Amino acid sequence: MDLNELQSVRDRERQTDKLQQLRESFYADAGSFIQQLHAERDRAVERADDPFDSPEVRQLTDEIKTAEQTVEAIYEKRVGKIVKAASFAAADLPAESDGMTAEEQELFDDLVGNIKANRERVLALLDGDEPPTDTDTPAPTEGDEPAAAGVSGAPEPAETPAGWDETAESDSVTAADAMGGAPSPETEPAATGDAASQTNEPRPPADEAVPPSADPVDPPVRNDGGTATEQPQSDTDEAVQPDIERQRVQILDDVETFLGFDDRDYDLEPDDVVSLPAGNADILLEQGVAREL
Repeated sequence: MDLNELQSVRDRERQTDKLQQLRESFYADAGSFIQQLHAERDRAVERADDPFDSPEVRQLTDEIKTAEQTVEAIYEKRVGKIVKAASFAAADLPAESDGMTAEEQELFDDLVGNIKANRERVLALLDGDEPPTDTDTPAPTEGDEPAAAGVSGAPEPAETPAGWDETAESDSVTAADAMGGAPSPETEPAATGDAASQTNEPRPPADEAVPPSADPVDPPVRNDGGTATEQPQSDTDEAVQPDIERQRVQILDDVETFLGFDDRDYDLEPDDVVSLPAGNADILLEQGVAREL
């Protein structure tokens, strides 16, 4: 292996969306080649009177950096393709897994297994079949109820802080009230009611005891219920989708990643069936890389 071979592999990998065939020991061979360059540079340093000014040392250093960067570029480009192939394989769709190195094949198998396991876990959650793992782990460790009682001695300090929490909450409320804040949720409505009644003192002084609960309820409902903040969101959602006409097509040839009229990125491959904005679909149909369904 040499630097020219590494650069050729990198260039071919960039020119296609599919994994090119590499021998299983490709990365191991690349590592041996780079270590060989390091050894040659060490010998050049020993021979040179001034290693920092030696042309041979500088050349070998540049070759080492170039080789390392080239191998990293090859790996990063291929990893993206491997992840995509693993997602197809996990969904029981045809995926190209030929030509991988030993390290890449191991990564591919791990990804497929993890994606399948994660999908099963999600589907189990939707069906409500998966047992709660958090509650099951302490149960087998403790075993019997008396043992749990002994363990409950550990949470007992948690119960005592519960009592302390009440006092702490009352202290925090008074401190917050002194600072002009209202952190406690229970005292907030009373505080707002008092504030509302104080602001409404000039109207009915005698009604402060009777309608304060109704008065503070109505203003927040009217203030919080203002539809001005909700309407623009629904308007924007309704304005974006109906304006885009879509068309269902099947991809016949490789298509470079493009930005659709709906501001979405599309990375399509042959035999993909996708619903595209009509403008993008027309372009692909005219180019002969897609057919209408």
